[in-house]
Amino acid sequence: MPQEPPSHFAPSWFSTLEAGDSVLNRQHHVRAYVRLWRAFMRARVLIAIVLLALQVFLLRSPGAGPTWLVAVCALHLTAALAVLIWTRPPAPGRAFGGQWLLTIGVDLAAFGVLQYFQQSGINYTPLFALPVLMASILGSITLALATAAVVTLYLLGEAALSAPLLSEVSTSRFLQSGLTGTGFFLVAFLASQLAQRLAREEARARSSQAAARTQAQVNELIIESLSEGVMVVDRHGVVRNANPAAQGMLMGEAYPQAAKLLLSARTGWEELARLVDQTFLRGQELESEVRVDLDEFTTHRLFARTRLTSAQSARPTELCVLFLEDLREVEARVRTEKLASMGRMSAAVAHEIRNPLSAITQANALLDEEVSEAGQKRLTRMIDQNAQRLAKIVDDILNVARAQPSQGETAPALPLDQTVRYITHEWNRQAQAQGVLGVHPHAPGTHIAFDPEHLRRLLINLLDNALRHASRRPSSVRVITQPSGPDRVRISVWSDSAPLEPGVLKHLFEPFFSSESRSSGLGLYICRELCERYGAQIAYQRSRLDQKEGNEFYILAPTLQGGARAPVQQSLTYPAGDSMPPPSRPSTNGPPSLSTL
Repeated sequence: MPQEPPSHFAPSWFSTLEAGDSVLNRQHHVRAYVRLWRAFMRARVLIAIVLLALQVFLLRSPGAGPTWLVAVCALHLTAALAVLIWTRPPAPGRAFGGQWLLTIGVDLAAFGVLQYFQQSGINYTPLFALPVLMASILGSITLALATAAVVTLYLLGEAALSAPLLSEVSTSRFLQSGLTGTGFFLVAFLASQLAQRLAREEARARSSQAAARTQAQVNELIIESLSEGVMVVDRHGVVRNANPAAQGMLMGEAYPQAAKLLLSARTGWEELARLVDQTFLRGQELESEVRVDLDEFTTHRLFARTRLTSAQSARPTELCVLFLEDLREVEARVRTEKLASMGRMSAAVAHEIRNPLSAITQANALLDEEVSEAGQKRLTRMIDQNAQRLAKIVDDILNVARAQPSQGETAPALPLDQTVRYITHEWNRQAQAQGVLGVHPHAPGTHIAFDPEHLRRLLINLLDNALRHASRRPSSVRVITQPSGPDRVRISVWSDSAPLEPGVLKHLFEPFFSSESRSSGLGLYICRELCERYGAQIAYQRSRLDQKEGNEFYILAPTLQGGARAPVQQSLTYPAGDSMPPPSRPSTNGPPSLSTL
């Protein structure tokens, strides 16, 4: 079978492609050229078969031509089949090469012999249109006009040789041959121009199609990456398409990818179906807050906006585009903007609070020197303790607002397992969670650079959150410490609570974002800020512990190596009656082995 030509060649109609056309467009034109070439070769074979059959039939009729015309037709058919089977389209630079002689030349010779030696009155002149058209469409304009010229000269010569004497040549025969030749010239020129025009139009169409396909792919990627849900619904309430954000808002991971959904048939989508019906009924854009029930326990509040596609001529509008926004995300953005404004005011507010606190502390110290009664002394101590507490709160707010500690500030080296035991023991007593909490320290001798009060706040926030959602069965909340590589330690807080919703996971550590109305949404945000301050990372995952699925918040904190420079030591203050070893230098021993939980 003939092979496809290499992409470097182009016939006259193919050469109309601009230099900037893409390789893909050129390949399309190469394939189109090959299809045309094969169509012409098949037409040559068909005509050769018909001519051979005609000559065989004429042998049985009186007045037939020479018998060797059958051999001429057979040779013509053999040449046509050989070109179709064993050759491929030629390059344009070889327009007058050997293959064109095997196609156009063979056709002209065969049709000329049949036309000159025919004795049955059959006119073979129309057959010359095939080589003329083939030269015009597949070749250059020069080849097309040359082929038409050869045909014209043959017709004029055939008219001259048909008379016994040159003086007896019929004027009408010469005129008919000249008009036929002129017609072939016109056919060659018009066919060549039409082929070039079609090639240019096809190139533009291919280029426009490729640009449209690229634009559609870009639009699809943009729509899929939008946090806003986009859904397309027809007049009958059938969901034609929905981007991943809309699928997550409406059904989560249970959204069927291959099935079409009917809005009115889905339980919990009644408000959406009503909004779409009203949009089609009124013929205008609407917006409203709607509720979507994912299941009997989960409800999403969405802000929905509808847009109608433009009508085509007199046909009614067929599609409604539905834009969905999770109201929790909208509220979170508003709260984040408020937080940014509060952050800009925090420094000024801190200074404003510190000044009166300093005055109160100094006045209280002077007053404490003047009083001597036990009751008055107790009051001055209460004033001093609360003033120090307020100062500590101001410092903590500023410390959270700062991404990194101040220059020269160093954190103490804390023995991790001992500190975790103390913090969990204190929390277990205050939260009255005896039996619920399980502590599994597996990092003996490991020290981390962390302020003890910040580590306490970090763990208590995670423990409070875990207890709030746990089943409160024995060991339904776990705290685990274990090495994680040569220079890090992992602190995990696990609970057997239900998995978090996908909409909550995206904003888990954002400020003021909470799935509960009574929560401020700052707990996990503060945990993240505290971790980043000391070079640690906090993350969430769904994990299995003792054959139970649960939520795990884990912290990866850098450990202090034995050869590292020891940080400045700070004394720890604990409530009366509690004892805890002070932070010390990190142990020079290597990392301990991980025990089995």
